[in-house]
Amino acid sequence: MSDIIFIGLSLSSILLLVALGLSITYGAMGVINMAHGELVMIGAYTAVLAGIHLGLNLFFALPLAFVTSGLLGLLIERVLIRRLYGRIIDTLLATWGVAIVLQQLVRLEFGLSFFGIHVEGLGSGLQNMAVPAFLTQPVDIAGFTLQPYRSFIIVVTLLLTGLTWWLMYRTPMGAQVRAIMRNPQIAAACGIDVRRVSALTFAYGSGLAGVAGVLLAGFKTVMPEMGASVVVDGFLVVVVGGVGSLLGTVLAAGILGQINGVVALLSNDIIARAVVFAVVIGLILWRPRGLFSFKSR
Repeated sequence: MSDIIFIGLSLSSILLLVALGLSITYGAMGVINMAHGELVMIGAYTAVLAGIHLGLNLFFALPLAFVTSGLLGLLIERVLIRRLYGRIIDTLLATWGVAIVLQQLVRLEFGLSFFGIHVEGLGSGLQNMAVPAFLTQPVDIAGFTLQPYRSFIIVVTLLLTGLTWWLMYRTPMGAQVRAIMRNPQIAAACGIDVRRVSALTFAYGSGLAGVAGVLLAGFKTVMPEMGASVVVDGFLVVVVGGVGSLLGTVLAAGILGQINGVVALLSNDIIARAVVFAVVIGLILWRPRGLFSFKSR
């Protein structure tokens, strides 16, 4: 039972990190970022390369992946998305194209070299990230088996969720983001630099995706396609929780992650995903705007 709980909570935690970035990005900018999953993948490969070439362990890889994915997200926003605001279909197609390009670049570079550095034995890019030994040994406490690495994932997610809440509800920047979510035109009329705030928001959401990639790499194979399914699950969480709602995102990630973990252990991953999609459809029919969303006036 403890294994089921920890698997469900750790899956929920990673879903939450992915969905937080998607939620605030779409809420503030109206951008459906199909390349968000590839930013997760970039974070995972950053951790792999940091271990191979810099000798950095998981704890140093986390901030490095946040910065790397965040800067890449900022570059994507400045070069591409900034020119497509208000054109939701165009941004969807453009970021989908970015996702394909990033996947192919990783395949090509990891088959030969990565940014000019020859990487031995990586082949097509399949790789595993080393997890510190003390995070791999289960600990029994009063008959309850504690999984250190999955507990670490939960703790990191709680800290980043708390940081996101503080940034959104206790800082001037967060007030500006929430104003843009409600009405970007009025926010601009009040003197808010919408483009600057949107760029920083996109970079922060991309950084969270990078951290999710590192955590995911601890128990899944790192490969160029790893972000494709993650971004779908992230969008499911956003739709169920309600666009721009931090509380809804947390609750939806918990529900869907636990359902996926429990059903996968009792049957298999295919049935688990089918059950998750069925639950999402049911929740959408019941609450079309999500469990929590801004009220229209």
